[in-house]
Amino acid sequence: MQAMQQIDRPSPALAGPGMAVAVRRAFFATRPAFLTASAMPVLVGAAWAGAALHRFNGLLFGLALAVTVLAHAAANVYNDVTDDLNGTDPGNTNLIYPYTGGSRFIQTGLLSRGQMTRLAIGLGLAALLLGALLAVLRGPGVILLGCAGLGIGLLYSLPGVQLSARGLGEAAIAAGFGILPGLGVVWLQAGYADLDALLICVPMSAWVTAILVINEVPDIEADRRAHKRTLVVRWGARGARWIYGSLTVIALAAAAAAIARHALPLWYAAPAVALAGLGLRAARGISSDQALRPRLKQSIELTLAIHALGCVAMIAAILLKLID
Repeated sequence: MQAMQQIDRPSPALAGPGMAVAVRRAFFATRPAFLTASAMPVLVGAAWAGAALHRFNGLLFGLALAVTVLAHAAANVYNDVTDDLNGTDPGNTNLIYPYTGGSRFIQTGLLSRGQMTRLAIGLGLAALLLGALLAVLRGPGVILLGCAGLGIGLLYSLPGVQLSARGLGEAAIAAGFGILPGLGVVWLQAGYADLDALLICVPMSAWVTAILVINEVPDIEADRRAHKRTLVVRWGARGARWIYGSLTVIALAAAAAAIARHALPLWYAAPAVALAGLGLRAARGISSDQALRPRLKQSIELTLAIHALGCVAMIAAILLKLID
């Protein structure tokens, strides 16, 4: 049990005085391993705008990427604050660290709830500042995009609204971490977004939602006790398998439609099918049985890999199509 406790928490090396340690502590409090979930759609959208619409501005791209990642980091930290307030994370003894149960920074005393709140506010203000610069460069439409993105991150966790507790969190993540950043970057670069751009965003939305769904499985009991009624709490592990499988099929269908419209090259069918196969394999590992936790952890890691590999393959397909 002692070995398990040492594994299921942040590194003790993050504790202690000093500016360098404080910066590292703040960085890891944002759960940086998950920030690729928002960064990848920005990369895919920028690739599409440059290759298909022949519009690419490096400054706009850099600012959009920074704003998106900062807003995501702020949402992660704020989610930890609210999940500590409502008792979800303190009462979670079934987590699979570092994938579920939050960063554990508050619960282990690395940062107080107040410090995490101030960190979330600081990250949010930094995102707003860079967003204001984007608005100056690109027009007031950026304000709508920014409000939508930050609004999703805030309302996902905000007490009293808390989309994650109302069975709407999964849909919010699908919109906020797939379609919104992908189409938003295309619009920033080209001034419009076409149907093909939407199609290439759908698989990303499905993959990132699959990450959320499978990560909710170990937290079922803690979420239920905290009245956090996620779809997985409502439907159980068996329902989570069906949701996950459906998301896998949606990603494959969207890829097929993009290929049929020549938005993606024919050869992309091979990685699309392979990714779907990996998704179905990961779905089989979804279980709330304690004896099968190692298999569930492998499925969580496979799901993260599917998202990353899928986005990289899509970027390659978009850019190589430009050469054909």
